[in-house]
Amino acid sequence: MGKSKGARRQGSAEAVVEAVDGGLAELIPDRERTRAWTLLIDGAPQSHVDLDDPAYLSFEYQRRLGHVIDLVAPPGKPVHAVHLGGGALTLARYLAATRPRSTQQVVERDAALVRLVRQKLPLEPNARIRVRSTDAREGLAKVPDGWADLVIADVFSGARTPAHLTSTEFLDEVRRALKPGGLYAANLADGPPLAHLRGQIATAAARFPELALIADPTVLRGKRFGNAVLVACDLPLPVPELTRRAASDPHPGRVEHGNQLRNFTGGATPVTDATATASPAPPASVFR
Repeated sequence: MGKSKGARRQGSAEAVVEAVDGGLAELIPDRERTRAWTLLIDGAPQSHVDLDDPAYLSFEYQRRLGHVIDLVAPPGKPVHAVHLGGGALTLARYLAATRPRSTQQVVERDAALVRLVRQKLPLEPNARIRVRSTDAREGLAKVPDGWADLVIADVFSGARTPAHLTSTEFLDEVRRALKPGGLYAANLADGPPLAHLRGQIATAAARFPELALIADPTVLRGKRFGNAVLVACDLPLPVPELTRRAASDPHPGRVEHGNQLRNFTGGATPVTDATATASPAPPASVFR
């Protein structure tokens, strides 16, 4: 159990600062939204949650993952979802709000963080969300074959994706857990020269026939470090609708797919457990 480091006043609410397994967690009140909070781990922003409006997604990459959630099935239809990486459970709350009666499994290794989030940012009582405090790959292995309509990977340790969640063997587990036609979406972080991102696209292409990548154009051009959302499926993806939604975001994103995405990959080869490395650490300037 992490020991509380105290709380500090910000506006009408107090910021919570507490040690968790993964570092120092901070819950910072949103000055503009009454019951909204930002979660930081060791100074790196992880999640934003509005308890009054769980369908509100503040972070750019979470909005893009929200588009995937919106398009995984007809509007409002309940789904089975697996979230690898929990943070403040932002996307699980979003899915529960937009697709009532959905059943969700969240795998979050940091048990102390899960306790903090449950205490300070409680889930709706009727949300069908089960949280397991274990390693993401170990938790995924416990999901029944063909159970999930959607698997979302958003796992960071020290602002880096662990190596064992970047390989073809990991994606074999994802495919096993997915229903035919189910969607896999991953939050990837990289900067110039984008070697990690290109390798992750090649890895996904070795296991899924249909891919799309959503990112800020400046990230795709290798101009800055940032997030990209990779979407994969064994059936054609709703690329036109993903493109429209990404373009209408407050920070517009571009969708790459087909030949453009293959060209972007630039001859990168799939990553295996034997060759996998963690994603690159972001430069300190990212969080200033």
